[in-house]
Amino acid sequence: MLIPVTEPLDLTSTLLSGQAFRWRQDGPWFHCIIFGGIVKLREVTGGVELRCAPQAEGSMVPLLRDYLGLGTDLEQVYETLLDDERLREAIHSYPGMRILRQDPWECLVSFICSSASNIPRITRNIEAMCTTFGRPVELDGLTRHTFPTPHDLAEAGSEALRGLGLGYRAEYVATASETIASGKVDLMPLREDSYEVALGTLTSLAGVGDKVANCVLLFSLDKPEAFPVDVWIERALQDWYLDGTKMSRKNMRRWASNHFGTYAGYANHYLFHDRRLKGRKASA
Repeated sequence: MLIPVTEPLDLTSTLLSGQAFRWRQDGPWFHCIIFGGIVKLREVTGGVELRCAPQAEGSMVPLLRDYLGLGTDLEQVYETLLDDERLREAIHSYPGMRILRQDPWECLVSFICSSASNIPRITRNIEAMCTTFGRPVELDGLTRHTFPTPHDLAEAGSEALRGLGLGYRAEYVATASETIASGKVDLMPLREDSYEVALGTLTSLAGVGDKVANCVLLFSLDKPEAFPVDVWIERALQDWYLDGTKMSRKNMRRWASNHFGTYAGYANHYLFHDRRLKGRKASA
């Protein structure tokens, strides 16, 4: 089924730029488990081709348009950022890269696993949790597993999670799972809360610091002003904006939010993707 797309969309950069960790590429197709089913997407003339199971393709179209961030006016975003030379270069390199609107629970666990880690390891950790505690879904001979619920991971406990290679992150995932499963924190309503209120709620969870919280705010909770600072962003800001000035990552985030404004999160992700890929090429 065709999802018509007239807006700028770079599907590869959007899905494989470190926002989400379960998308896999197989030739021209990308596949993942989202909304409880398996989804396959590929760019074609006029839009994106969709295959999915067990949901009907027609019912998935509005969900996927929302998930892919197609409701965001990228031209408006770019207008606020293109005066910046570094951002202009990154935007011209990856035009159409969008910020995903992910499930907050999966996003939270994914970025708890990102602490002192890297994308390949995060991917392995998440896939191990899904294979062990999720349920299988099949499409075109391909089997993937759903993301575990908070109750699934709370019941599993930290020792089982540590056995999957999460290391010290296992305790944080288990504790967050217990908190969410108990109803003490409800993630979805944070989309309607202010940035500061949502940030405070997330950082009240064990293992969720400023960087992890801002990733969740940006990639799942509709906070385009969020600005997560990891090692790549820290280097980019020091080299390109701060002239090597030393400051804490939290203060860097505050500086960047003021500097880049309403769409600081988009600035962040374009800088992150550009810096990471350039760093990878430089070390090759």
